[in-house]
Amino acid sequence: MEVLANSSSISANAESRIMLYCPTESPRLNYTVDFIGKQLTKTPLHITQSKTEYSNFEGIKINYSNAPIADNEIWIQPKPLLFELNICNQQIDCSLWQDLIVFFRTEGDIPFDIFAATFYLLSRYEEYLPYSKDAYNRFSHTNSLAFKNGFLDKPLINLWIKKLGELLLQKFPEFKPSEQTFQFIPTYDIDIAYAYQHKSLIKTAGGLLMNIPKPRALSERILVLSGKHKDPFDIYDWLYQLHHKYHLKPVYFFLLASKNGLYDKNISPRNPEMQQLIFQHAEKYIIGIHPSWQSGQISTELKEEVASLRKIIGKPVHHSRQHYIQLQMPDTYRNLIQEGILDDYSMGYGSINGFRASCCSSFYWYDLLEDQSTNLRIHPFCFMEANSFFEQHYSAGAAAKELQEYYNKVKMINGTLITIFHNHFLTHQEPWLPWRNMYADFIGKNFS
Repeated sequence: MEVLANSSSISANAESRIMLYCPTESPRLNYTVDFIGKQLTKTPLHITQSKTEYSNFEGIKINYSNAPIADNEIWIQPKPLLFELNICNQQIDCSLWQDLIVFFRTEGDIPFDIFAATFYLLSRYEEYLPYSKDAYNRFSHTNSLAFKNGFLDKPLINLWIKKLGELLLQKFPEFKPSEQTFQFIPTYDIDIAYAYQHKSLIKTAGGLLMNIPKPRALSERILVLSGKHKDPFDIYDWLYQLHHKYHLKPVYFFLLASKNGLYDKNISPRNPEMQQLIFQHAEKYIIGIHPSWQSGQISTELKEEVASLRKIIGKPVHHSRQHYIQLQMPDTYRNLIQEGILDDYSMGYGSINGFRASCCSSFYWYDLLEDQSTNLRIHPFCFMEANSFFEQHYSAGAAAKELQEYYNKVKMINGTLITIFHNHFLTHQEPWLPWRNMYADFIGKNFS
């Protein structure tokens, strides 16, 4: 397992703007402090185990120990989590602090251990513990601390860090927090690139037979296959115009299972038209692999799918998102790392919208079993239209309101909003036209 090269948070650095004292070394602490420090100032905090060095330091100081040391410091009393070497059930009781839900309450200028709480949520600690699975064999959102305590719809870690920055500013007027920039990253899962075109003769014939009792669908299929109408799933030019008009930089994920299965119904990656579609997108955008359902069951499938995409685009594949959000800790991420993936966009639920890791900033994955950080950067999403429609049973109008609320929450703290749409949700077909219009309206309203 490759370890993230990031020792700057624990090395001496005379130019560090914030020093953190902790008498005990810990990889979990180093990881968490690195993340929080970069959110505050875009640079890691300098950690010291020397009380003398800390006391003599004339800059901004955070004391992470069991007792206060100086008047001019922020004191945070630690819980044991960051210094443990195992994974076990944690005693967690949630309460309110300045209108924010917190847990791991302690004494200090901040009445909870913000470092331990952040680590618990970012590392997805609870997903390493025994849990009941949903219908798709995934960690169910109903098991999560965030869902049970009503903060799944909030980027709670970012809100905590914002409060920490405000306290630092009150205590140290010279503190200059970094100015975070709001980002919007539209992403798309291309599960089935075309509704009717570029399929095998057997599938095409089967589709025609199935549509016989449905005259409208049969007519549409025949018109497309005869070249008189455009395939309804072929909305790629429309998306290109949308991105170009509003200066957006999307990420596309293509499903490339070598053979179809119950949940993998993609166009064959060997089809020349499919290859051309992928290549054209790779020339304009970031694209990634959409690991199939089968790749979680067959050990060699992920390697084959990544190799297939790499051959089509002629360059390395570094981005991914799991099909059906099939995410199993730690196996899924370890497998992705082994295949050279550097950026994964699966951190969210396939059953409800919200912030699975309670965060709207990217972060490196921490392998709890190895107790070390990795070089795999996680990009959390908070909205997927399929969740709104299939799981939450929203209309396009209700989903539009939900999406706007997530936009407002992330924009308020200058985080990163990542959304997921599927090409088959954005067609002119009657059931999906309201969703296409909803998405276009959202983009036009917020990014014009």
